[in-house]
Amino acid sequence: MKRATSFCAISVLGLALAAMSACGSDTDSPAASTGGSDAGSDASGGAGGKDSGAGGAAGKAGAAGKAGASGQGGASGGAGGSGGSAAGGAGGTPAGGSAGAGDGGSGGTSQGGSGGTTAGGSGGTSNGGSGGAGTGGTGGGGNPIVPDDPGPSDVKLTVNTLTDVHPISRYIYGTNQPEWATTAKNLTLGRYGGNRLTAYNWETNASNAGSDWYFHNDNYLGGGNTPGEATRQNVAAAHQANASDIVTVPIQGYVAADKLGTDVTQTPNWINTRFVKSYPAKGQAFSDPPNASDASVYQDEFVWWLGQHFPNAASDPVRTIFFMLDNEPDLWSSTHAEVHAAPVTYAEIVSLCIAYAKAIKAVNPSAIVMAPVNYGWQGYVDLQNAPDAAGRDFIEFFLDEMYKAEQANNKRLIDVLDLHWYSEAQGNGVRIVGDDVSAAVVAARIQAPRSLWDTTYTETSWITQWSTNGPIYLLPRMFQKITDHYPGTKLSLSEHSHGGGGHISGGMAIADVLGVFGKQGLFAANMWDMGATSVFSYGGFAMYRNYDGQSGSFGDTSVQSLTTNQATSSVYASIDAASPSRVVIVAINKSSSAQDAGIQITHTLALTTAKVFQLKGTTPTPVQAPDIAITKTNAFVYSMPAMSVSTLVVEP
Repeated sequence: MKRATSFCAISVLGLALAAMSACGSDTDSPAASTGGSDAGSDASGGAGGKDSGAGGAAGKAGAAGKAGASGQGGASGGAGGSGGSAAGGAGGTPAGGSAGAGDGGSGGTSQGGSGGTTAGGSGGTSNGGSGGAGTGGTGGGGNPIVPDDPGPSDVKLTVNTLTDVHPISRYIYGTNQPEWATTAKNLTLGRYGGNRLTAYNWETNASNAGSDWYFHNDNYLGGGNTPGEATRQNVAAAHQANASDIVTVPIQGYVAADKLGTDVTQTPNWINTRFVKSYPAKGQAFSDPPNASDASVYQDEFVWWLGQHFPNAASDPVRTIFFMLDNEPDLWSSTHAEVHAAPVTYAEIVSLCIAYAKAIKAVNPSAIVMAPVNYGWQGYVDLQNAPDAAGRDFIEFFLDEMYKAEQANNKRLIDVLDLHWYSEAQGNGVRIVGDDVSAAVVAARIQAPRSLWDTTYTETSWITQWSTNGPIYLLPRMFQKITDHYPGTKLSLSEHSHGGGGHISGGMAIADVLGVFGKQGLFAANMWDMGATSVFSYGGFAMYRNYDGQSGSFGDTSVQSLTTNQATSSVYASIDAASPSRVVIVAINKSSSAQDAGIQITHTLALTTAKVFQLKGTTPTPVQAPDIAITKTNAFVYSMPAMSVSTLVVEP
């Protein structure tokens, strides 16, 4: 489905401003939207940290312990810790031992190679009684081979396959409303979300896109009157493409009652005549089909219904279903004033998330629930000037309350802290998320991914001027909040964009962002198309997921990769658990001229050949270049084309 692509950007001159309205067309609309993107005005990026609690078995429950320290993996060549660390004891926080012996955690051990180093429990923090213990990293295959000096070069790129080893989540290669057979080929995660899903009636497939499309109740999502059909089609398409899907569960309390295609606000008493009440739990037996004439919709019945139609999703990590609690509640008073005219409060969002997450988990105990789906920076800080903010950081408050909810309910309710990130970076006063390809915007766009992680980089934006007074480093910032307030929570960005989808700079930005996500340990991510075309953005995806046109992919394990000049280049490296001898490198040249990269790879095997694939110029798909014969010991010089992304598949 093609989405409306207009957006509006606004300038915000400080966190104290009383209102920061955002216009958005976050969903498919029948014609060009008069609003802007679902991002609204505010968003920017950051990165860093490990994805807490990814991948292992649950840690040993603690009676009241809030957080255990992360256990580090075993010594070189040894076993990783027993799944990371777990909080246990009456309020205690035992740390995993330096050799990886975490206190509890029944799973997640990792065996290093014969002499390789293994990082056990990468992200294996488990809070008392909930979060998953991390799995250990992939060990090396023998003693490291010290690489030669590659020779003179403009920039040095170094890779070490025995250092900073940790799994890459398969769910970072996602997009919203994907076209699986074409642009999204071999991607791993879809999302059925956006403003239109806030008032989605799963029993009839009626919806209302709010201010994105004149507050019309309509049949835009399709599916006819067959219960859940609009959702079923999207999930089935993802699963057929060997991908997972995020399904949105509305939580604001009202869903569309009809498909008349008219502005509901022009109807007297519209909240009772054009909408029906939506509840977290039915409290009685479910039915398929549901009762569509009782003027009530139950979201736990929706979750149950999905389980009936996709019975294998709960046990298949490749083709699973994640549950997202609504969409951008911090903007409801503007995007969905037809059902929620008053600004949301901290207390309201916490109460809604607890109620709906409990209902979901009661039906599907293994469900992964994602919240609070904030639209951008101001939402992270104070829920878009919420009336009960009282100077409290919203994300920290939310995590604290979700931790308390786990203690009260004896189970984790929110598994993933989900945010939206639309870069607020500007070039010459123009925000980068649109189609502008002027020199200043392009320069800002290709640097903007550094705001995801780099503590030394300060973009030009209202965020750095009025909020952070310096670098954003979004992901490390958020991971630290998780560590401090609710360890074991994963982190995702279910909408992100850096613009320029029809230009090489957009492809470079996405390639950089995907590398950051894997390197920093993000759990899941979905790009949102912002412009008239996104062909280069999907070209950036292809450099990780389809560089050879045959689903050739970046590895599943991140390893150390460094550049001597972050302003002019980026580098990301991987190995694969199934084929640890192969090293896949993504190198980005941010310079307007070619650069010679001196590449050194510390690995356990001698490498002899590098296959080369390039994204450059005006061609939005990867093109294979001549192989490189490696004549020095694990070292060579590669000429990176100007403004390009290169995928190097380096093999013995």
